[in-house]
Amino acid sequence: MRKSKCPVCGSSHTVKNGKRKGKQVYKCADCGYQFRNDRLPDDFLLWKLYQGNKQTVKELAEQFDVSESTIKRRLRNVSIEWEQPSLSGGGFVHLDATYWGRNWGIMLALDDATGRVLYLEFIKNETNADYESAVRSIEERGYEIKGLIIDGKQSLFGIFNDYKVQMCQFHMKQIIRRYLTLNPRLKAARALKGLTDSLTTASRGTFEQSYRAWKEEWNGVLNRRTQLKSGRTQYTHKRLRSAMHSIDFYLPYLFTCQTAACEGMPNTNNKIEGTFTDLKKNLNNHGGMTEENRKRFICGFFLALIKPLA
Repeated sequence: MRKSKCPVCGSSHTVKNGKRKGKQVYKCADCGYQFRNDRLPDDFLLWKLYQGNKQTVKELAEQFDVSESTIKRRLRNVSIEWEQPSLSGGGFVHLDATYWGRNWGIMLALDDATGRVLYLEFIKNETNADYESAVRSIEERGYEIKGLIIDGKQSLFGIFNDYKVQMCQFHMKQIIRRYLTLNPRLKAARALKGLTDSLTTASRGTFEQSYRAWKEEWNGVLNRRTQLKSGRTQYTHKRLRSAMHSIDFYLPYLFTCQTAACEGMPNTNNKIEGTFTDLKKNLNNHGGMTEENRKRFICGFFLALIKPLA
């Protein structure tokens, strides 16, 4: 009978398991879930199917033979709110933001060793104050920050000059590629791109020595100027110089992870970028959500990382 199908795994292998409040209770022989002979599961389990099992509203409506509006109404009954968790211990912290549209996103901090969520906040835009609030909140809740891994907002390196800060080497490579393209035509640009492509495997000493040698070799190209019709002159290879200036700025922070005080510190922000990717893949399964529902979904996603939905 359709009503005795397991709402979790969909199995028909169910057996009667007594009555509660006058209603027959069934038990799934495959997954062990117990449920009453109702058409829909309780609201929380419905949310688990929606978020954890990645089932869409349409799929849930078809599974339980009800309208999509009924599923949406039941899902709205689930209250999911994020509270900054209590913290202890310490370690290296990944700190970054991601967005949906121009004025809506989240600020997230993760513990590198465990992937534990240390901080989550909804933001309108990525400001220095948002980053400062995140770091202050983490420390006030009892976590010792041994170092920060961030991905390139230049003003942050001055704000966090009291911390060990690692510039994400992968983002450094991306910055250089944006200036020089993937296949630069200029020999000096190809040499610089080749140098930065080796960034994640190089030692500080080797990279700095090679970079100094590059600047000396291509000094004439870097300082070449072109005369304009107005009589004024400008640098001929402005994008190449911009790439060089970016490396000059970030160089003191590119190899923090290789210092003795930061043993075990990662050289990229890949852990938090991977988390953002997983979150967005989950959200993409549920198109057309309102901002309120999207916030509840995001809170549920990160709560499940702390403690899986029961």
